[in-house]
Amino acid sequence: MVEVTHLPDGGRDGGRLLYDSHTGARQLLSDHVPIVRAAQAGNRDAFGELYARFAGYVHAILLTRVSHDVASDLAQEVFLQAWTTIRTLHNPAAFPGWIGAIARNRALDLVRRRPFETELVDGRATGASPHLQYEAAEALDAIRDLPDAYREPLMLRLVEGCSGREIAALCGLTEDSVRVNLHRGFKLLRERLGGRAPEHER
Repeated sequence: MVEVTHLPDGGRDGGRLLYDSHTGARQLLSDHVPIVRAAQAGNRDAFGELYARFAGYVHAILLTRVSHDVASDLAQEVFLQAWTTIRTLHNPAAFPGWIGAIARNRALDLVRRRPFETELVDGRATGASPHLQYEAAEALDAIRDLPDAYREPLMLRLVEGCSGREIAALCGLTEDSVRVNLHRGFKLLRERLGGRAPEHER
């Protein structure tokens, strides 16, 4: 069983996808099937590569259901479960949807066990003012209240900084569907925020 310390650390940066604007999209969208197969054969480095590629995706899914601090810890549990069960994945190409389902199920199990509590990010750690902390928490709460079709694409765009193409690849959608979902999602989000647009809306 892989230890948490053997995985890239997603806790300190909130599990963000680790890429720059030019090379990251190619890395994320490149063929992950050989890497999944290597991980299924017990290759820890290959699984670490999967973590680096998909940690942000998992984190965004979790944020639509649980608070920020809980999501960071729960993401580690999701990948530990994935490591112990990856040999049961019959189609390596389906890895994004498979690990996304694990994340959703773990979050739902946690929500059933204890009520969700709104959490503010520690301003001492982020350097953000209390006002900005409140706005960020308010925006996250508003996204969580949106229909399912809009929540994950919005989290991937606003929190993880994913492009429409990346969101489509991760969520198994067409780019046109992502564009529509983001447009409608941002519209509903603005309504819930009293007309204020999120900072990273495009």
